Amino acid sequence: MIGRNLRRGRPRAHIPGQAGANCPQMEFLGGNGSNMICGIVDLGSNTIRLSIYQCEGTRCRLLMNRKVMAGLADYVVDGEMSPDGVRVACEVLNEYKSLMHNLGFGNLLVFATASLRNVSNTAEAAARIQEVTGLSVDVLSGTEEARLSFLGAVQGTGPESGLLIDLGGGSTELVRYEGWEILSTCSLSLGSLSLFSRFVSGLHPTKSERKAIRAQVEKQLRRHQPDLIPAAHACGVGGTARAACKVANLLFQRSEDCRVLTAGDLRDLLSHLKDPCREDLHLLLKAAPDRIHTLVPGLIVLDTLARAYGLEDFTVSRCGVREGYLQDRVWKGASR
Repeated sequence: MIGRNLRRGRPRAHIPGQAGANCPQMEFLGGNGSNMICGIVDLGSNTIRLSIYQCEGTRCRLLMNRKVMAGLADYVVDGEMSPDGVRVACEVLNEYKSLMHNLGFGNLLVFATASLRNVSNTAEAAARIQEVTGLSVDVLSGTEEARLSFLGAVQGTGPESGLLIDLGGGSTELVRYEGWEILSTCSLSLGSLSLFSRFVSGLHPTKSERKAIRAQVEKQLRRHQPDLIPAAHACGVGGTARAACKVANLLFQRSEDCRVLTAGDLRDLLSHLKDPCREDLHLLLKAAPDRIHTLVPGLIVLDTLARAYGLEDFTVSRCGVREGYLQDRVWKGASR
């Protein structure tokens, strides 16, 4: 495979293979009791992910993941998804269609988040994708994405009360909840890749660029959450949160199974990575090579949120919006 240039080029595929015992298994209350295998594609601003699930009775198990670092946020020109961006999305979706066909599976659903939601030509881009691939794209609103992320990552299994943070490539969804009940939701129109593309001139942000990123996060927080409710604990969702945890486990010599980041861990990570030395760069290349340019902008977002909400720690979830979509739109929807 040809590696993707940071701002342009052919997307790079990553195939972790079958997940086996490490894959999450979910139980859906009120499931329809039928058996099915379903592929769900998350058409995101940074990555395009395919997850294939096997559902039996009220239980669903993740069979495999596939990820392509498409970087669709970098194909937005003057507020529109460019023809090149649409072409890249179509190429990846057609690859996923072929994979599903070769595996003998036919049920493939696609949803888009900020990648198509935050552009001015949403309808035209979605129509072109359907014309080329035959796949209809369900474009989620920010509120829908936040709710589905909460449903997939937190409800019934995560901390009983706290803040869900779904940090993506082009948007960040926040859900404040108590007793597993949602109090408020909002979607910030910023993510790790969009912040990198907008503010960073090199590979890693300079001191002034870091300040600009933090100021942008604070500005959007004031706009969308003027009366935010403090929280001690957060559930982190998305590739940046997972990558940050993986880097922290290596840097601090913790167990690779550790999924908790404290607010102090975030500050220490930023201190190490804001001006990375050669050893830090080797660690990044080992732990998260496909996020070497977006991890620091993402860490600034998480650190800014931790300070604003008074967070003590983050628990990084292996589930998120795809599992919420599976449960709400596919599994429960099939029984209606």
